[in-house]
Amino acid sequence: MSKDLISGVVLLAISGTYYAWSGGIADSTLSDEVGATGLPHVLSFVLAILAVLLIVRAILVSRARTAIATGADDGSDAGLPRAIGFLLLGAVYVFVLPFIGYVAGTALLIAAVALYEGAPRNWVVLAAAGGGAVLYWALFVKLLGVHQPVGSLFQGLF
Repeated sequence: MSKDLISGVVLLAISGTYYAWSGGIADSTLSDEVGATGLPHVLSFVLAILAVLLIVRAILVSRARTAIATGADDGSDAGLPRAIGFLLLGAVYVFVLPFIGYVAGTALLIAAVALYEGAPRNWVVLAAAGGGAVLYWALFVKLLGVHQPVGSLFQGLF
């Protein structure tokens, strides 16, 4: 049995127990139409859904592992050099961010990580990098109001 399968079963049991125990919460005079048990019940359902997804994933991964022939290279022997490579990519990102700005820096980081992970050098990587950078910019700057560095190269555009 895998750890994910055991974790999923345990989380499913916890969500059932949480649902049962949260049903005993008494409503007060300040409660609304949802009641005092509304949020705990929703949380228990979310936990149950996540537990079932974890169980299904564990079963699918188990089946996939049995289908794959042993001796396949999974790249697990390159842990430290790979981690150092990611650390260097992050360091370069932090260094160039004040100069080229958040959007361009994030696009370059997404493209660099994709290419470092072995993605083919085609337009899909460029589209994912540009789209991801714009999406993150819109999320953080426009939706959440977290200002990101514009960069001295693109001062005034964003």
